Amino acid sequence: MIANQKADLSSVADRTRRRIMGRIMPYLFLLYIIAYLDRVNVGYAALQMKDDLGFTDDILGFGAGIFFIGYFLLEIPGSILVEKWSARGWIARIMISWGIVAILMGFVHTRYQFYFLRFLLGVAEAGFFPGIIVYFSHWFRYEDRAKAVAMFMAAIPIANIVGSPVSGLLLRVNWLGLAGWRWLFIIEGAPAIIFGVVTIFYLTDRPHQARWLEEDEREWIIGELEKEHQTKQRTHSYGILQAFRHREVIRLTLAYFFMVTAVYGFNFWLPTIIKKLSGTTNLVVTLISALPYCVALLSILLVGWSSDKTKERRWHTALSMMAASLGLILSVALGNHTVLAVSMFCLAAAGMYGYLPGFWTLPTSFLTGTAAAASIGLINSIGNLGGSAGPYVVGYLSKRTNSFNAGVLYLSLSALLAAGFVLSLRAAGSERSWVGNIPTK
Repeated sequence: MIANQKADLSSVADRTRRRIMGRIMPYLFLLYIIAYLDRVNVGYAALQMKDDLGFTDDILGFGAGIFFIGYFLLEIPGSILVEKWSARGWIARIMISWGIVAILMGFVHTRYQFYFLRFLLGVAEAGFFPGIIVYFSHWFRYEDRAKAVAMFMAAIPIANIVGSPVSGLLLRVNWLGLAGWRWLFIIEGAPAIIFGVVTIFYLTDRPHQARWLEEDEREWIIGELEKEHQTKQRTHSYGILQAFRHREVIRLTLAYFFMVTAVYGFNFWLPTIIKKLSGTTNLVVTLISALPYCVALLSILLVGWSSDKTKERRWHTALSMMAASLGLILSVALGNHTVLAVSMFCLAAAGMYGYLPGFWTLPTSFLTGTAAAASIGLINSIGNLGGSAGPYVVGYLSKRTNSFNAGVLYLSLSALLAAGFVLSLRAAGSERSWVGNIPTK
């Protein structure tokens, strides 16, 4: 009898997890591809717009980075709204507004218009990523969360893999008297508006509202998430301000700041660096630029799988960050050999994306509810200010030294500092000591 009950429970659990993953993940994956491409396609557009508008490297770097100043402003309120109000409503609002601003990027003529619209794009998109991480805590148990985050964040390298050649092709067009870089912004911005409307009807905020789940499936996932919530409440019950002052939250925020500095400095300047190294056409440059993200896709999936299998987060995160740092250093050392330098960019990209699954399971391992939502917003908002620093500092150093080497070394140091902060997280004995004894079976 007991054996049969356990078998029935296992059957319900497997069925529920598959159904939730199949329903939610492909759609969110698509949304993040659209979001990320609209965020980073300025790096590809820069191959043309730099000469077309007479922009220098520091102007492009500042404009790329100012996105994160606007992004900073609404991150925490947006995360709380997902927890307290409606995930689908907030995500739909974000997508429609960022799609409109992304299209307007195709009509800039001056650097101040460029700065303003990049800032506005950050304001429009604020809350999307941390909102999704909070949303995952409504649907996935702690032990399934790294895998879910890994699958979701695999959209980042795929956005670059797909976006690189598409952007390269769009740079070659000249329709209605508009240069290719303008059409790049217009065409790649439109899907956000379309899917923003679809989101209102497709996403479900919480399991108890999911008509697409069977009754026993709803009961199982609701019960599992409630047990997790109660366990964390008993051992670590934090208010929002307490969570903001928590030692681990502060260190995660600093780690994320330095890692985002490295990632966005790399993402934005990679096409330009490869152009300078290889001297090839824009289309070939964009194709070569896709290679590191192919490696990154494998890395994010493998590290996410390994992190869930071992239930280990800290070392998976830190070692990935170290790999990013090493790849960037070696790319400078091998800069005279284009093939070897691109290979090191591949190593760097593997680390820059491999750290994500483990990292984003850490806040929800010891925080719950509004405190977790607000802390994720804090980590993401302050951390993403590194996205402002990275592109600008690389552009500034490039202008001063007439070389990208100093900027790349700066990004390498940032990734190494991030690893140090992650390793400084409390891990006495095992992660379970600070996770709050969350069941893993």
